Parts: sequence; C-alpha cells; structure tokens
Amino acid sequence: MTTPNFVILYVDQPLESGAFYSALLGREPVESAPTFVLFVLDAGFKLGLWSRHTVEPAATAVGGGAEIVFALETPDAVDATHADWAGRGLKILQPPTNMDFGRTFVALDPDNHRLRVYWLNAGGQA
Repeated sequence: MTTPNFVILYVDQPLESGAFYSALLGREPVESAPTFVLFVLDAGFKLGLWSRHTVEPAATAVGGGAEIVFALETPDAVDATHADWAGRGLKILQPPTNMDFGRTFVALDPDNHRLRVYWLNAGGQA
C-alpha cells in the first residue's frame, strides 16, 4: 500500500517560512535553501516549503485550501497552545472551540496555510 509521508506547502519566502516553522515545531530544518526548506518530523514525516515562484509545474493554489493538523493529548493542551501561538503573533482564524469531535482552534501561517490544533474526544461529546 502507498502511504503518504511528505507534505509540501508552496510559500512566498521559503527561508522566512522556514524560520516560522522552526520556531513553531521546535526543530531546525534538515535542508535550507532560498527556494526550498525541509523538516523531518517524528516517525519520518516530512514538511517541505517550496517557493511558489520556482516550483514546476507552476502552482496556482494559495494558502487556505488545506490544513496541517496537530493532535494534542488534552483540551487544556489545546488552550495552552492557542495562548502560545497567539502570543507569538499567529493570526487566529478560529479561537478554541468545542466541536462534536473535541476541542480545536485554527491559526494561519505567514502564507495563510491553515494550522489546526485539536484534542479528540473519544466519547464523542466535547
């Protein structure tokens, strides 16, 4: 079976976006160049930041059409992460909210890619 292990976001300034994600993820990229930055995350999952101006074939999509999702262990961890990210100046699209699946919030990166943080309520009631 084919298993995805890599996500690439098209960004305006890869080095600036790389600095943003380095601070957010608490790790340095394994590759950093003016047109591409690469992070290797837990379990080998990769996050690439590729210049939307140099990718071939040309990318026409802009941020906001998908989400990078971060799962946390508790609803309090969701609230603490929200406070941290808001304190870092991330634009918050949705404040911490109880939804049918659990507690969540959504922030935006510098290129308006959506970053969702959530705690999954296994009992089905948030």
